[in-house]
Amino acid sequence: MSKSKRQQERERQGKKQSQNPHGKVKSFEELTTDAGKDEPK
Repeated sequence: MSKSKRQQERERQGKKQSQNPHGKVKSFEELTTDAGKDEPK
């Protein structure tokens, strides 16, 4: 028994959305602490 086209498309979209190609997105707090490390003292 084959899957309907809608079901196949839903699965394809779900897989595409679940991928994270650029790695974990940092939180604002992590970005602010990282920004402070690059500044010369």
